[in-house]
Amino acid sequence: MTAIQERLFALQDADYAAFQRPLMPTVGEEAFIGVRTPALRSLAKELRGTEEAEAFLISLPHVYFEENQLHAFLIALEKDFDTALAQTDAFLPYVDNWATCDQLTPKSFRKNRAVLGEAIDRWISSEHEYTVRFAIKMRMDHFLDEAFTPEIPAQIAAVQREEYYIRMMQAWFFATALAKQYEAVLPYLEQNRLEAWVHNKTIQKAVESYRITPEQKTSLKMLRRKPERR
Repeated sequence: MTAIQERLFALQDADYAAFQRPLMPTVGEEAFIGVRTPALRSLAKELRGTEEAEAFLISLPHVYFEENQLHAFLIALEKDFDTALAQTDAFLPYVDNWATCDQLTPKSFRKNRAVLGEAIDRWISSEHEYTVRFAIKMRMDHFLDEAFTPEIPAQIAAVQREEYYIRMMQAWFFATALAKQYEAVLPYLEQNRLEAWVHNKTIQKAVESYRITPEQKTSLKMLRRKPERR
């Protein structure tokens, strides 16, 4: 084993590994060590900026799920925008599950939304499922407040993919957009501009959200559609 793998196995919780496996069906059962997220975040902080971390970040692909998680947390800690973007570009093709995808949250990305937007435009056209999911999540995380424009939801609505984890992220995006930009996004539901499953999942998530008013929830429930035959 590598030195980092040895450190991960030293933090192993076999019961936690058994708990994780059914939550991430796209990851092989043997890939789980069983390390809890707070321990992984602490290890990332300890390794940040070291030669060991630099070597680890270019040693792709990894063997274990926890290595991918650690990789994501190390990128998240990178303060330099250009470095974090390059590291993300290198890592995304190896992301194989929703958890690693969603926990890849580089803090430095908020520093340069213009360049981030260009990267998102590249990622969203990828053939790789989790690269597309990541692109949608970055739009959700960074472009629904002061950086919002009408082109943002239009781009996400235009994604036509069959993969479950992409469609789920589309619904998450639109539910969040309803909480932040309700009037601008509501026409996507009123005019049936989303695929039926994404449409209904968006409404479900919005109705479950504390950020949507009771009046809005009542209106949204009336917009539910019958699922289309696939």
